[in-house]
Amino acid sequence: MKRILIIDDDAAMQSLAAKLLQSRGFQTLCAGDGREGVEQARKHVPDLIICDVQMPHMDGYQTLAALQQDPLTATIPFIFLTGVTGHQNQRYAMGLGADDYLTKPYTVKELMAAVTTRLNKKVALQKLSERKLEELRGNIGAALPHELLTPLNGILGLAGLLADDQNRLGPEEVCEFALGIQQSAMRLHRLIENFIIYSGLSLIGSDHKQIAELRRGPVNPTRDIIERKAREMAEAAARDGDLELDLTEARIVIASDRLAKVTEELVGNAFKFSTAGSPVCVSTQTVDGQFRLSVTDRGRGMTAEQISSIGAHMQFERRFYEQQGAGLGLIIARRIAQLYSGDLAIESDPGRTTCVQFAVPLPREEPGGRPWA
Repeated sequence: MKRILIIDDDAAMQSLAAKLLQSRGFQTLCAGDGREGVEQARKHVPDLIICDVQMPHMDGYQTLAALQQDPLTATIPFIFLTGVTGHQNQRYAMGLGADDYLTKPYTVKELMAAVTTRLNKKVALQKLSERKLEELRGNIGAALPHELLTPLNGILGLAGLLADDQNRLGPEEVCEFALGIQQSAMRLHRLIENFIIYSGLSLIGSDHKQIAELRRGPVNPTRDIIERKAREMAEAAARDGDLELDLTEARIVIASDRLAKVTEELVGNAFKFSTAGSPVCVSTQTVDGQFRLSVTDRGRGMTAEQISSIGAHMQFERRFYEQQGAGLGLIIARRIAQLYSGDLAIESDPGRTTCVQFAVPLPREEPGGRPWA
């Protein structure tokens, strides 16, 4: 049985709403003001909250704000039920995060429609979250052991050959085995590094003070960082001749190591998923108050469904393609963009071309023309 909390200082309206909901199979809880409502919500965690706006001690807006500050109650669907009319009030309420807004007097049909819609949406979101969690579990279970064991097996195997046959191996063979060990170790190191970076970004993303501090950080030039990392990735892929650069200098509020990481992941993916001899274009521009880093390749590409499903540990078509990496690159780049009030956009024509664009705002300027740090 779904549980609905009604917060209203008008006892008659509260009783009427409760009886209507109970007659349709809902369990109801009641609170006479915002403070009591917040306490009831934290104690019982209802499936839906219906709340008046004008109340003593704590009005509806303050009640919603208090509920949203608590992870336990932040995602509970919230409907304002009030005698305060006007589009401005409605827009303000929705801007605070309310899911719906009904004005008194309301009809039974209007109330039940709002309640049913919000509860159905909550169920749909829960199902989507569960499906995403199952996909995440499946991808971790499939990808992580492979990604960890493959380079580790390479290290152990080659090291074992060196140990067992050291007296029979020539200098060239020893060098070849050592290079193989180094490459496997670097692959393993990058995987572990990406997991650490992803975990760190996730922690920062839940700390509003840290985010605010990051966005007030010093500005850094972009061109040298991007060019150096792009050339490094081209060299690692043995495709120096495929790299095309069109870089405009800009200064943005982002840590140099994070910009380098974004470039590494985007350019690395472009080389990984395109064939030798096809160009990988890396360009930057400043437009509409944004700095934009674009990486374009003519490789496998992605479908619209794959783009919308991008998340940590998600790899596509692994049954058909050998892919190194645990699928963290794009989500790391997106998380970094979001930390700095930006985003990551992907446009792709499968089998023909893919363009990934990392965008962050340009720093504002002081009245004297100097950029704010």
